[in-house]
Amino acid sequence: MSSQFPYQGGHGGALPPNPNGGQFQPNSYNGTAPPLGSNHSAQPPLKGNPQMTQNGPPLGAPMGQFPPQGGQTSRPGFPPGFPPQIGNPRSFPPAQMPGGSANFQGAPPTSQFSNMSMNDHSRQMASSDIRQGMTAPLPSHTQQNINGFQPRHSGPPLTSNVPSGFPPTIGGGTPASVGPGMPPTSMRPGMPPSSVGAGMAPSTMNAGMPPSSMNAGMPPSSMNPGMPPSSMGAGMPPSSINAGMPPSSMGAGMPPPIGAGMPPSSVTSGMHPTSMGAGMPPSSLAGGMPPQLLKGGGSGPSNSMGNTRFPPSTVSGHIPPGPNAGAALLGQGMNQPLYPQPTGPIGQVPPVSQNQHFPGSAQGNQFGASPSMTPPQTQSMHPPPFSSIPARPGFPPMQSSGQMPPQPNQFQGSLPFNQQQPPPMGYGAPPGPQAPPAPMQPPQQKRLDPDQMPSPIQVIEDDKRTRSGVFQTNTRGNVPPLVTTNFTTQDQGNANPRFIRSTMYNVPCTADMLKSSHIPFALALSPFAELGPQEQPPPIVDLGELGPVRCKRCKAYMNPFMQFIDGGRRFQCVFCGAATDVPNEYFAHLDHTGRRVDSFNRAELCLGSYEFVATKDYCKNGVPPKEPAFIFMIDVSYNSVKSGLVNLICDKLKSEILINLPKETGATESEIRVGFVTYHKELHFYNVKGSLAQPQMMVVSDLEDMFVPLVDGFLVKLSESEAVIDSLLSQIPQMFAESKETELVLGPVIQAGLDALQSAERAGRLYIFHTGLPTAEAPGKMKNRDDRKLLGTEKEKTILSPQTSFYNKLGTECVSAGCSVELFLFPNQYIDVATMSDICRVTAGNIFKYSYFQADIDGERFIEDLKMTVLRSQAFDAILRVRTSTGIRPVDFYGNFYMANTTDVEMASVDSDSSVSLEIKHDDRLSESEGAYIQVAVLYTSVSGQRRLRCHNLSLNCCAQMADLFRSCELDVLINFFAKQAIRTCLNANPKQVREHIMNETAQILACYRKNCANPSSPGQLVLPECMKLLPLYANCVIKNDSISGGSEISTDDRSYLMHMVNSMDPQMSNVFFYPTLLPFHNLDMESNEIPTAIRCSVERLEDNGIYLLENGLSMFLWIGHNVKPEMIQSIFAVQSAAQVDIDKVQVLQLDNPVSRRLCDLISKLRERRSRYLKLTIVRQRDKLEPWFNHFLVEDKGMGSGSSYVDFLCHIHKEIRNILN
Repeated sequence: MSSQFPYQGGHGGALPPNPNGGQFQPNSYNGTAPPLGSNHSAQPPLKGNPQMTQNGPPLGAPMGQFPPQGGQTSRPGFPPGFPPQIGNPRSFPPAQMPGGSANFQGAPPTSQFSNMSMNDHSRQMASSDIRQGMTAPLPSHTQQNINGFQPRHSGPPLTSNVPSGFPPTIGGGTPASVGPGMPPTSMRPGMPPSSVGAGMAPSTMNAGMPPSSMNAGMPPSSMNPGMPPSSMGAGMPPSSINAGMPPSSMGAGMPPPIGAGMPPSSVTSGMHPTSMGAGMPPSSLAGGMPPQLLKGGGSGPSNSMGNTRFPPSTVSGHIPPGPNAGAALLGQGMNQPLYPQPTGPIGQVPPVSQNQHFPGSAQGNQFGASPSMTPPQTQSMHPPPFSSIPARPGFPPMQSSGQMPPQPNQFQGSLPFNQQQPPPMGYGAPPGPQAPPAPMQPPQQKRLDPDQMPSPIQVIEDDKRTRSGVFQTNTRGNVPPLVTTNFTTQDQGNANPRFIRSTMYNVPCTADMLKSSHIPFALALSPFAELGPQEQPPPIVDLGELGPVRCKRCKAYMNPFMQFIDGGRRFQCVFCGAATDVPNEYFAHLDHTGRRVDSFNRAELCLGSYEFVATKDYCKNGVPPKEPAFIFMIDVSYNSVKSGLVNLICDKLKSEILINLPKETGATESEIRVGFVTYHKELHFYNVKGSLAQPQMMVVSDLEDMFVPLVDGFLVKLSESEAVIDSLLSQIPQMFAESKETELVLGPVIQAGLDALQSAERAGRLYIFHTGLPTAEAPGKMKNRDDRKLLGTEKEKTILSPQTSFYNKLGTECVSAGCSVELFLFPNQYIDVATMSDICRVTAGNIFKYSYFQADIDGERFIEDLKMTVLRSQAFDAILRVRTSTGIRPVDFYGNFYMANTTDVEMASVDSDSSVSLEIKHDDRLSESEGAYIQVAVLYTSVSGQRRLRCHNLSLNCCAQMADLFRSCELDVLINFFAKQAIRTCLNANPKQVREHIMNETAQILACYRKNCANPSSPGQLVLPECMKLLPLYANCVIKNDSISGGSEISTDDRSYLMHMVNSMDPQMSNVFFYPTLLPFHNLDMESNEIPTAIRCSVERLEDNGIYLLENGLSMFLWIGHNVKPEMIQSIFAVQSAAQVDIDKVQVLQLDNPVSRRLCDLISKLRERRSRYLKLTIVRQRDKLEPWFNHFLVEDKGMGSGSSYVDFLCHIHKEIRNILN
């Protein structure tokens, strides 16, 4: 008689497998539990994980990324064949949550831009307002002259080509129409903003002249209306990639190319110079008016803390402004400190008085941008500086200059442009409209200083300074430190943010409010993330035969948020509200506060993360699992032997890998079983049973009907067969030393590993070392279909999608058996990563790629990657389910996994780098007092073969004010979610749609903030919330990234490889991937051992006499200026000059001097922070590899037709104004 499984109902969670096929059988709990799928009614089908693809780089090159092509995306559904299996046939209607109507008032932080022409009279007015520290509103007649882009409506939803294995669609999965902010239909869609090259200041208009004497903002008559001038730039690499150039894999920082990506603004043509057309500066504004940047600040915790359900604790909120939060006027120099004190008037703008402090003012940023809606030109595309006035808490706001009073925790101020600089060497004259002849030459317009834009380095360093140390999780809705900050978590009821992070910690009470904000409610889950050195792993709770205590209705597991009632005899579920009887074995009395007297002695009652030992009801067929197994499958073809790969693998497996197999904490030896297979166009299995004197080889050449010729002796425990295994690994290189076989198979290799694990009834991993395209006649055969010219075009999806469904179907079989595939690729040519990656995506495996592998050059990187993936914390045969409190539900999942229904995320294996993202939407109104609760449950098999259930719990606040929402957002999680959304859409939409969607969402989010939270101010000001002031920068980085916009400059294999990588990145990895870390080395203290403070990713930050390290989580560059001191070159490379440095080296040898030791130590520390070994590429200034290095400097215009941070920011400003108008 089969046992009943205790899974049923709820919003999802890990369920035990069905004895008949990996599905879960509901428990008929007293016959009253309703169908599974949500806390209430049946759910529509859930959208699933996209199909991923991969590709490889050119000769000797690290992975790269390239600028975007533009685009707007819709949210396609999924093809037939994905029936919305709504899990268990039981469900329960949600309880109605009380709550009042939403009120969208409030004013968190802000940031603003202005860059307008003005006459002398208005300049005096503006200066007066600036001295007041307030921004002057535009005159009413000028407000009417400010026009923007016309909105573009999104097209019909696209069809989907997502293969099986993706989660079915749940409600809300219809394509979202793209709102306003797109260019008018009369213009070429996707026309980008024009840029004149990094750091180039274009010729200016007649600033300060009356409108009648200038053609302000009008394009030359020779230009078509609305067409931006072409951009020019120097230092751009040729389109053909030089062999040996490392492909970059960077974040970006540039808008899309000409003709694609960035919609231009509308320009009225044919207008007489003396008239003012749409978008022209009003006559009351002077051209010399400095821009203003108002950055919003996180203004403390929400006042709707509600019922925290925690022990007494203080409410933690946002850190108050640091010591630099006072008023400041920035100078003109590029190299001045970020917040220098004013020394006097600059240009024509008087300084802000440092004595003018406005009570109750909030942090703010103001950027200047032209009110003209023409495409971004460099002369008006450089955002301006910050200024800040500290708030005086406890005082009401003041009114000044006829403006609304500043909101709490905001500061306002006005800062000047830097003077325009001549173009850097190698750049042509800046394009742009020319001013008509005038009797006298007007003064040049000032240029916006990139130093004054929101700086990611400043944000990161401020957070490190204020949030480092201990982070306690005893407060509901407490926003954690940034992913870049080193902190130690004390688990006091909510899960460690390394396990679970949210895009928002104040959840809107209504679906309409969430929709209006355009901020997705998403979670980033890393259930087995690596913890900090002082942090404790989740404790293991063993309740014996009783098993985990659960809610009888939604099946949520016991957690700190459950409320015990009736003297402790029952508990009320925080997720569905049902009351469940407490088992006698679990009963305890309550204290005077209503808490159990043993609450601090039970992990599940006081911690946010913990594990339960599962009973047999949670095991397949009611039988406890066996220990997992690793099968190493080695390609022994001609290329593999010739490159030294076979010899290297066998040598390192014996000496470094197998002796360090993962084991349980406190165990003396690993329980993992190991097996070995070699192959080319036939397979060789090895019997390594401990009782044998020598290993035995068995050959299988019938590839159509693959089978494993032996069971006993194939998978063995290392300690029992160590001598035989050593003998085998010594013999394999000799046996195949003369191999001439060039044809390969792959499908039968995976099938053989799967059959071996199934026969042994074990879960496990296949480590496959593969060198070429599988062209031999066998299942899974592939053809060469490489056509990189299609990348960046509407047809790119044809080569980024798998060419056969074989590997997808095989992957689903692997998942049901708990078999994960780790693929190590060593290609010398096209290998079709797009198709091969399908099986890794479905089984939650990883891909590692080493193009043109040579053991002496790439061997160290490969072995370090292999060691990390074998030895790190991992789990097997895992099933993840997310439960949410009444009123919200998960609707969409992103990552590398398989979903057979709408609730269960199945992963054949999970490790510390595995990350899953999901989107949550409303079913009902939420209550500010009750909050929102989330539980992530993962049922898995440990490395010792024990079935366990890991739980992570998170409580969030609810809010009815937009101000509270924008105070509590986490940008790193938002960008991670946007990137994964874009990766999925790449397989169904054209690149232009993908990029336009990100741009539109960015503009809509900031427009919502401006409309609902910011002070009334001039339309020429761009207002940014404090916690999202880097959103335009990071969005531009995502848009330009090679994983999203990689064109023919990179290989199709590289593009597919990066797409697979991004799809499983956690927020910490995606942060450095999209915005690389750039570290100066030449001016460090050589006796220190600390990692230095990074600098912004721009070529303007590089000095000719400097040495810099850049890393993005996958690659590392060492850049050497041509004027570096000979003594430093001698200390590092033992040569006299930079010209003599051997750039083919992949490592820096440690010499016996402080400089060399400091550099080697720094490189080592950077590698330790990443999950993959960073390949080092040495780049000399003005050398052939420098354009690739510059590709990582994401704040610059970059290669091709990308756009700089400045240009993109101002383009977004125009989109925002168009939305608001």
